[in-house]
Amino acid sequence: MQTRLGLAAALLVLCGLGIRPVCGQIAPQSANRAAANAPLDLAAMQRAVDGASEPASRWNGPRSGPAAVPGATIAIISEDLRNGGVLGVAKGIKEAANAMGWNTRVYDAHGTAAGRSKAVAAALALQPDGAILVGVDAAEMQTDLLPFAARRIPLVGWHVGPVAGAMANGPVAMNVSTNPLDVARITAMAAVIQSGGRAGVVVLTDGNFQIARAKTEAMLDVIRACRDCRLLAVRDVAISKSAEQMPALTDELAAQYGKRWNYALAINDIYFDYAAPALTRAGGQNHSVSMLSAGDGSAAAFLRIQAGTFQTGTVAEPLNLQGWQLVDELNRLLAHQPVTGYVSPVHLVTAANIRFDGGLQGQFDPGNGYRNVYRGIWKR
Repeated sequence: MQTRLGLAAALLVLCGLGIRPVCGQIAPQSANRAAANAPLDLAAMQRAVDGASEPASRWNGPRSGPAAVPGATIAIISEDLRNGGVLGVAKGIKEAANAMGWNTRVYDAHGTAAGRSKAVAAALALQPDGAILVGVDAAEMQTDLLPFAARRIPLVGWHVGPVAGAMANGPVAMNVSTNPLDVARITAMAAVIQSGGRAGVVVLTDGNFQIARAKTEAMLDVIRACRDCRLLAVRDVAISKSAEQMPALTDELAAQYGKRWNYALAINDIYFDYAAPALTRAGGQNHSVSMLSAGDGSAAAFLRIQAGTFQTGTVAEPLNLQGWQLVDELNRLLAHQPVTGYVSPVHLVTAANIRFDGGLQGQFDPGNGYRNVYRGIWKR
């Protein structure tokens, strides 16, 4: 089984996933000239997807750092707790903060600009020792966040920008995340492989967020490079409005594209919470659409994958682990040490591996002992 990808796009995909036999060795002009006719076997993409699907049994994160700064009070500013990813991280933060002996207060922005401003103002009024942002766009909120920097209140965040790791030139010191571009590439590559290189794709995104825009472009690069795949549509639906907009949009897409539409890619599982019931009402398996999400691995997504109802994969974030990492990164700043810059490996959840790493409990919770590792760091 083979498909043809443009060579330049293929190299970008494979280099971005750490498959580097030819990275940096081909000039852009040469790649462009070769792109039209260069075949690429699916085997390379299959290896990348297989690697992302392996059980997460080894810890490759930090093993040393400062002891717990005692008695800190932490503000948690969440974009929207209706989002499973945001909620999962918030729970992980609270679990880790309890282990640290910290006090926490959660502020929910409810997915609106007014809500964000209100949450930030309330968090500042708390006069916390530090703050954690969960799912908000740091660039869009920079003006609101500058008072934290002015008061020397350290900030770390989860999914606050398009690049994972340490952040510079802004009030937020660290963006805890998997690499969003790798997440998106694996998602699109899984669709290409599952379809035998003949996916008819609709992409669902939220243009309000930098991270969503970056994920979308990375998915589109893979799909457009697949000769026999078809990009049918890209639809921009605010995550906060997915409940009200996705049922009608799903009906519209099914009516417009019919059986040509066989794959739905999304930047978040939440779109499928409302698309899957709409497809069931519209004819169920008579219109079979395979759904794959570039994040975050919600409980509902795990149930769909386990039951075999539309969703065939999600590139899940280790939400609880990332909550612990956020607490550790913030503790380093409170101890006047730099953040680690650690980026979690990409993990694709499918029916084949859902029994591992917490999948049967509706989450990706790596079995690598991260809780004991962090407790050991903090006790020093």
